[in-house]
Amino acid sequence: MNYSNRENVKENFPMKEITSFRIGGPVDFLIEPETAEELKNWMIQLKEDKTPYMVMGEGSNMLVSDKGLRGAVLRMKKMNGIRREGNMVIAESGATLKAVAEFAREEGLTGLEFAHGIPGSVGGAMTMNAGAYDGEMKDVVHSVISLDPKGNVVEYLNEDMHFIYRHSRVLEDHLAVLETKFHLKEGDKEAITEKMEDLWNRRETKQPLEWPSAGSTFKRPVGYFAGQLIDQAGLRGLRHGGAQVSEKHCGFVINRDNATCQDVVELIRLVQEAVRLKHGVELETEVKVLGE
Repeated sequence: MNYSNRENVKENFPMKEITSFRIGGPVDFLIEPETAEELKNWMIQLKEDKTPYMVMGEGSNMLVSDKGLRGAVLRMKKMNGIRREGNMVIAESGATLKAVAEFAREEGLTGLEFAHGIPGSVGGAMTMNAGAYDGEMKDVVHSVISLDPKGNVVEYLNEDMHFIYRHSRVLEDHLAVLETKFHLKEGDKEAITEKMEDLWNRRETKQPLEWPSAGSTFKRPVGYFAGQLIDQAGLRGLRHGGAQVSEKHCGFVINRDNATCQDVVELIRLVQEAVRLKHGVELETEVKVLGE
């Protein structure tokens, strides 16, 4: 099917332009719905046409094939509204965590400080139960409204979201997140700002934010820290093509010099093999590799 004459559609769009790794070939169709109804209609249409599709936010946890993606990507960027109801902050799927945390701060609501520096959108955060600095989405989420694959609107309370480390019901049931309700508390704006700045400074000092990456490349192995295991295996700064194990934080693989997807995949494999031989630990990737 050809959708290029439809509103909010771009054909053969290079995924490297919208992923934090700055890697990836073209997707057949990039679709950016503006409303839940438009998203629902697209999901139904694509399913009827047997066109494969995926939903994405900021692309901060993705590594896309150099050959690109077949089918369609539904990018939630334009569905980014944020509002307050009592002590709830309600954010649409495409809103960035940074924007939601800053909105909460301006409203004098505390609880989302940990999320301020996490790259990515609300939808992605619900998918992976995003977390940092001893905070996780499961700590602050009241409920999540989403579309199931049949186009039905469903709302799940926190306890029904199956939040565990880097996993949630969104993955299990192939849901498309519409909006999330965060349950926060009244707080002091200055104290909230101070905490956010402190966490940002810690992140900036320890992480290679100056280079394109997908954040932490590996999940945290039980009882260990991935970056520490990689460093102890003598891999700090290891390069393969344009990809490199960060010298600043060994848990990050960065796009140092026009890296290809293949560069990153092969470097990850080298790291996993070395850590397995050195420590007997299997490193599982956090980043999702997509495409051909």
